Amino acid sequence: MSGAFAALITPVDEHGGSDLPTLDRVVDFVMDRGIHGVVVGGGTAEYPHFGVAERASAIARVRRRLKSSVPLIASIGTSSIHTTLQLARCAADEGADYLLIPTPYFFHYDQDDLAAFCERVCESVALPCLLYNLPSFTAGFTVETAACLLESIPNLVGMKDSSGDQDNLAPLAEVRSRLPVSIFVGDDSLLLPALVAGWDGVISGIACFAPDLILSIYRAWCAGEKDEAAAQQHVLDELIEKLVRMPIPWGVRIGLETRGIPNGPLHQPVAESRKAAIADFRAWVRAWSKS
Repeated sequence: MSGAFAALITPVDEHGGSDLPTLDRVVDFVMDRGIHGVVVGGGTAEYPHFGVAERASAIARVRRRLKSSVPLIASIGTSSIHTTLQLARCAADEGADYLLIPTPYFFHYDQDDLAAFCERVCESVALPCLLYNLPSFTAGFTVETAACLLESIPNLVGMKDSSGDQDNLAPLAEVRSRLPVSIFVGDDSLLLPALVAGWDGVISGIACFAPDLILSIYRAWCAGEKDEAAAQQHVLDELIEKLVRMPIPWGVRIGLETRGIPNGPLHQPVAESRKAAIADFRAWVRAWSKS
């Protein structure tokens, strides 16, 4: 598996519940621009805000909206092995092609704990699975733990690394070179460096509102147009500099609204001190969209 995948937001209604009709519009938006596949329920989707039933409904909705040939990856992170396994079963029943497994959030866990968690999830499902290294919000994997799991678990077929750690590029490329697995970058600032290192592609939150930009880098690199890929990565870096002045899911949702798809209120009141950064980000997205 390779390519540029969009990590989708979860649009919400005025009460904070999931808004599935707007989710249809988001799916159409990224697919119309050529994205290779989608992820439902990951960090960009702000998954701690939603229960298993809502998340299963979102997976089912996206599966119905996608062409059967388009891969659907369902992220199944929760705070507990019990709800993770429940969501994994729902995702399989609703037509997910792959499961993305972040570690439990909130409490601290050691590497052995994380390995035991992933082993339990993978042995409980028939679907192919990918590790999700998300250390900003969960206990992160070391490269050594990830490599051991990828080597030992038959249906563990890859990994998304959202650590943003450049030191992971070469070691994970080495893992990929000797195992039949796919390695995806999840921090867009490292998209081009990851492709240069030999990784398979990107699972991108920014691709939810700027799939054309993410695809331009991926396609240029695959076509051997290194200068064009570098130029587009520079544009992406400018976008990221604006986006990281707020919580990243805010930026993705605001970016999508700026491009014509309102997706409901944020899950946190916006402080007065944030408003200038939000206005600046909107202006950048508008200008880039017209360029």
